Amino acid sequence: MLDFIYYPVSFILWCWHKVFGLVFGEANAVSWILAIIFLTFTVRGIMFKPFVNQVRSMKKMQDFAPEMKKIQKKYANDRQRQAMEMQKLQKEHGVNPLGSCLPMLLQIPVFIGLNHVLRMFTINPYGGPKTENYFFDQAGVESYVHAKLFGVNLGDAIYTGVDMVSGGNAPAGFHWYVAPVAIPLMIVASIATHLTARHSVQRQNPESATPQTAMMNKLTMYIFPLGVLIFGALFPVGLLFYWLANNGWTLMQQRLVYTRIDKEEEARKEAEKEKRANLGPKPGQKPTAPRPGQKPVQQKKNKPSSGGQVKKAGSPHGFAQTGSSTKKKDANDATAESSTNGSKENGADVPGLISDSTKKSDRKRR
Repeated sequence: MLDFIYYPVSFILWCWHKVFGLVFGEANAVSWILAIIFLTFTVRGIMFKPFVNQVRSMKKMQDFAPEMKKIQKKYANDRQRQAMEMQKLQKEHGVNPLGSCLPMLLQIPVFIGLNHVLRMFTINPYGGPKTENYFFDQAGVESYVHAKLFGVNLGDAIYTGVDMVSGGNAPAGFHWYVAPVAIPLMIVASIATHLTARHSVQRQNPESATPQTAMMNKLTMYIFPLGVLIFGALFPVGLLFYWLANNGWTLMQQRLVYTRIDKEEEARKEAEKEKRANLGPKPGQKPTAPRPGQKPVQQKKNKPSSGGQVKKAGSPHGFAQTGSSTKKKDANDATAESSTNGSKENGADVPGLISDSTKKSDRKRR
């Protein structure tokens, strides 16, 4: 039914086993262990790009977490409207919630596929001796069956009898001779699972914390590692190496990707800060841009040109018009002219005659 998973997994495992078999020998357990580990690295390398997208998506969701809380509070009694507004907000920020779950979802079929392929080395559902296992021929099957690590076959587990996860040559029941090899792997895998979850939780924004996320954090940090430590007794030794390699890769990948994203975020902040500094006034320089609500500065009147004429401010054609100095000159001329006319009427211009006003002033003096 799941051959579309089993065949690709067995093919990658077959390729790496051939590579390391040339160095250590095909029947050596080291060749199989390294093949399993590099199968893990190959799959995780293929999923590296989705993992980076997952981290970026989670970072964006943490940035607009306060807006999501506002929507949840505003539409607390209308779940349908709340979901619509959430989708609208995620679309505006270019965030796909499923993108953050994709790398984890892709690891599940690989785990199932590798577990099935390792079990099928020793189990023949049709009865009789095992002659092939997907991409492995009979020689490959015998190589895996006879490969032992400290006297323990890679397909053996501490407890066998659960068909979905365990297998191997040993009969059903507890097999404590496997414990010296399996228990250290279980402990290290459990610690690696805890450190991976803890490193991821430390990256979360406290403002985006919800009761659901707090519960998930506790599950990933404590319950999942405890599950690895307990249920690891059901896993074959070869599958424990996969689990350990997978968590080791995840921890290394998180540190690498988070450091890179932190540097990008710091560079972006520095660029924005430099941009604001370039747009703002320099130290000691008065701002030239008008403040909000400030009235526009009126144009200054032009200086009078030769002849006492100035151009009227705001004139679209720039015609020369008579200035205030010309008007004053005309007024002085008119005053002088009127006084001259008055003196003529009083006979001041006639020789030998004195005006009445002059005579009256002379009498007062006397």
